[in-house]
Amino acid sequence: MSAKAKNAATKGRNQPAQGRTLSDAARGYASQSSSSPEGAKEDGDLPEGWTRLTLGEVGRWFGGGTPSKANPRFWTGGNIPWVSPKDMKFDVVTDAQDHITEDAVAQSATNLVEAGSVLIVVRSGILQHTLPVAVASRPVALNQDLKAIKPLRNINSDYLALALKAFEQDILHTCTKTGTTVQSLEMPIFLRFQIPVAPVAEQQRIVAEIGKQFTRLEAGVAALRRVQANLKRYRAAVLKAACEGRLVPTEASLARSRPLSKNGQPAYESGEALLTRILTERRQNWQGRGKYKEPARPETQGLPHLPEGWTWASPEQLSAAEPHSLAIGPFGSNLKVCDYTDFGVPLVFVRNIRLSRFGGEGAVFVSNAKAAELRAHSVSGGDLLITKMGDPPGDACSYPDGQPDAVITADCIKLRLSPLLPQRQYFVHSINSQVVKSQLQLITKGVAQMKLSLGRFSTIAIPLPPLREQARILAKLEQRLSVVEGLESVVLANLQRVTRLRQSILQKAFTV
Repeated sequence: MSAKAKNAATKGRNQPAQGRTLSDAARGYASQSSSSPEGAKEDGDLPEGWTRLTLGEVGRWFGGGTPSKANPRFWTGGNIPWVSPKDMKFDVVTDAQDHITEDAVAQSATNLVEAGSVLIVVRSGILQHTLPVAVASRPVALNQDLKAIKPLRNINSDYLALALKAFEQDILHTCTKTGTTVQSLEMPIFLRFQIPVAPVAEQQRIVAEIGKQFTRLEAGVAALRRVQANLKRYRAAVLKAACEGRLVPTEASLARSRPLSKNGQPAYESGEALLTRILTERRQNWQGRGKYKEPARPETQGLPHLPEGWTWASPEQLSAAEPHSLAIGPFGSNLKVCDYTDFGVPLVFVRNIRLSRFGGEGAVFVSNAKAAELRAHSVSGGDLLITKMGDPPGDACSYPDGQPDAVITADCIKLRLSPLLPQRQYFVHSINSQVVKSQLQLITKGVAQMKLSLGRFSTIAIPLPPLREQARILAKLEQRLSVVEGLESVVLANLQRVTRLRQSILQKAFTV
């Protein structure tokens, strides 16, 4: 090719996107003599009138930036949406959490992009599995973790956005940087990635048909979400009924049909008598150092009236007669990341404590020697685990029987119950019920991160029914909740199926 021809081709490729047509771009791309783009194929396998273009050829690209936070003129009274990855949750961006002024756009690295621009997250941890893409419905500014492309006038913005989602996994696989602390797209490779481009009229038909199919799917998703919400409400209602004595007949009512005791009273051990027995056993078998100290009583002011034969008890009163039966995880200085090992004694993190269920994935360990150092924070099968932080904190489960002893980390609470309380799962459900959750909400503190202190947790009030009633409540609860969990699994499977169907629709539209 002559120097004159090369210059003409270069000029054609570099002119502003809005001034070029699809055929211009196709000719410009065809004139390139550099190495083949990612996923390059011959145009002969495309339908008539289609072509393949690299992402660098389909429009004009813009980057973003963050105006100085130290300058109030950039952030006060601004009406320009400043889009960051946290705003990229929908297919269309209509606004952003943050807004900036015109001065901020003029005097910083951010750019104002036109309505109809396609926004793409290019740097974020979410790129490990998802490529967020959206179309701007109004002019917006970008932060440095986004790029925007204003498509050629012969390329529909919605078509381009859908194409990017259709090839999402291919893009993430071939264009993501490795070995970095935060996932990001390797822009030179990303810009060489090819997509098939249909004629304009066909683009519009494809977008319309995908929109119709997605609308049907979204209606199904909305119905599934309603079912999820109803199941969540039903679960909460069942737990509340159980902890207020309304799920099964109370021991007091059943005792009235049995022979009376010697003093003429119904023959059963009330929750109050059970608590007295627990406290007596605790006092007699105390293994701690120094003089025995009576456990904290629960704060019961403003709590509902309990059924006959029930009483309120605090976690400390219900705990075993041994040191550290009620404890939090070690302070950060006592357990560091450098202490983690690939095998040994497992650690329990907040992420492992689910509502009523323990999740053991992502196991991390410490050495036996380190675990011995942290024995005050050890847990065994049957111990209750409660989250000390979260949104909100206070989710409870039990550490599974048969699992090796473990060590809890800083933001977990351990409660080892008295051996006189064999129905441990009843207390898990009690802590997860609204009866106790409402108390935890009142004592949770924090601004950026909500936390629950051990001191406050130790004085919450847990409803304590008679032992035989605990067993009946637990049996009925497990029966009801097993049905709920089965339905939740079906809903979750269908939601995952919708995700696969969306991707299948996109693949059929763009895989040619």
